[in-house]
Amino acid sequence: MRISARADYAVRAVLEIAVRQGDDPVKTETVALAQDIPHKFLEGILCDLRRAGVVDSRRGGGGGYRLARDAAAITVADVVRGVDGPIVSVRGERPTELSYKGTAEPLLPLWIALRANVRRVLEGVTIADLAADALPGPVRALAAEPAAWENP
Repeated sequence: MRISARADYAVRAVLEIAVRQGDDPVKTETVALAQDIPHKFLEGILCDLRRAGVVDSRRGGGGGYRLARDAAAITVADVVRGVDGPIVSVRGERPTELSYKGTAEPLLPLWIALRANVRRVLEGVTIADLAADALPGPVRALAAEPAAWENP
């Protein structure tokens, strides 16, 4: 499974906005510089996130971006879906839309289980959790497993 550059940049951008936002919106340039994200690429990502209801934008000299709702109400899954669509797909289709025959039949429940686990992690972590450097216990436990850091 791969996390796209768009998804990685999107989560980093939303986190940066969450940490920096106050009374004034956060400028795209500020996010791009702080997170080393190419400015033009970031503009497209923020546009997708605005359409997904994750961020709001304001134009003009005092313009920029802010979270569309409280950071505790935005999950990492919301951000990833906002830029990449469904979190887990097989050949571009949702696992529930697939069917297999014969010896391949056991693949469907495998893909469904994979999707359920990825969703459990990404839907269980909010932008507020990340901003506070406070990953939920189950996620911290998974990341603490030595095998999690090994590349087979």
